Amino acid sequence: MILTPIAETDMASALTVFAANLQDRAAAHAAFRRIAATWPVTGGVDTPRQRAEGVALTHAHGVATLDEPPSASFMWDGEVIRTEVEATVIVHELAHWLLAAPERRPLIDFGLGPGPETTRRKEARAHKRLSFEECMDEERLTSLLGILWEAELGHPAILAFLEQNWMEGWERPATAHWFADHIDRLLAAGLIDVDGRPATARAFADAFAAEKAQCKSGASV
Repeated sequence: MILTPIAETDMASALTVFAANLQDRAAAHAAFRRIAATWPVTGGVDTPRQRAEGVALTHAHGVATLDEPPSASFMWDGEVIRTEVEATVIVHELAHWLLAAPERRPLIDFGLGPGPETTRRKEARAHKRLSFEECMDEERLTSLLGILWEAELGHPAILAFLEQNWMEGWERPATAHWFADHIDRLLAAGLIDVDGRPATARAFADAFAAEKAQCKSGASV
């Protein structure tokens, strides 16, 4: 839930100020520009194609999916991601898989406790391995990694960026620096590169980008 909505008429200014506060943080500035480039939203939100692309991205990482709602049980049961959810949630869940330590990947909801879509909450709580503070820290990194993957796919990443309150207090340099600190951690972990692009499944991402460019080129002829 967005704590303080930004009016559409103020978005251009907000994005400019946020970017200016990242001038001395190269990787974060590059990552933010990729996210900001998805505004204004022109390609639809949570379309069937976007959901299919989220599933394809998940499979490109060797992660299995199941076409059923997580309300039947768990978002992640230790084996599959359930995909009858919004496209942004599919990508976010893959980011959880990427951030989770290998020993937590077989656990329900990655050992973080029940996610918002999980209904069998008692079982998920029994698999929880991290403290509240550790969960929140991993959730923030997961949030940003998922958003950067959305940007990579050409999905409306800016909406998740706003929804997850990365621009709360966008006028303050500290807000941009908080974002930059988390970007630096994703970079140090090898999950993104210095240009803000996700670093895993790069063959898939490059092929996807090439196909998208070809489609755009064909459409302009």
